[in-house]
Amino acid sequence: MKNGYKFLDHPADIGIEAIGETVADAFIHSAYGLISVIVDDSTIEPHIPMHIQIDAEDKEHLLVKWLSEILYLYDGKKYLPSKIKINSIDDISLDAEIKGEYFSDSKHKTKTDVKAVTYHQILIQEEKGKCLIRVYLDI
Repeated sequence: MKNGYKFLDHPADIGIEAIGETVADAFIHSAYGLISVIVDDSTIEPHIPMHIQIDAEDKEHLLVKWLSEILYLYDGKKYLPSKIKINSIDDISLDAEIKGEYFSDSKHKTKTDVKAVTYHQILIQEEKGKCLIRVYLDI
């Protein structure tokens, strides 16, 4: 497992499995996994800060909204997160600070176009000292 996440085989989508000591860690690793699907994440520098505040109906919805917000930042604003810190998270809300930079054709190499984050086989499994997330991306 690289950097707290790995990719899962799927016939039509890309799956991400993220593990962390806490739910916040696993959410962060899932976001890093998403970013690394889209671009070569080693080229992103943490220059520009942004704040994200999300509310949802439950933890699974929160995960999908979180990753969808990361995807929107890239698709809609051409912003690539590099450093992520979750200030607070519970079953229905998340508050995070991210740092990154805007996409540049000359600097960032794109890899895969992600259309959406799905609920297909979504999993958030918490045990003492460990949280496992599985989520699939529509490509």
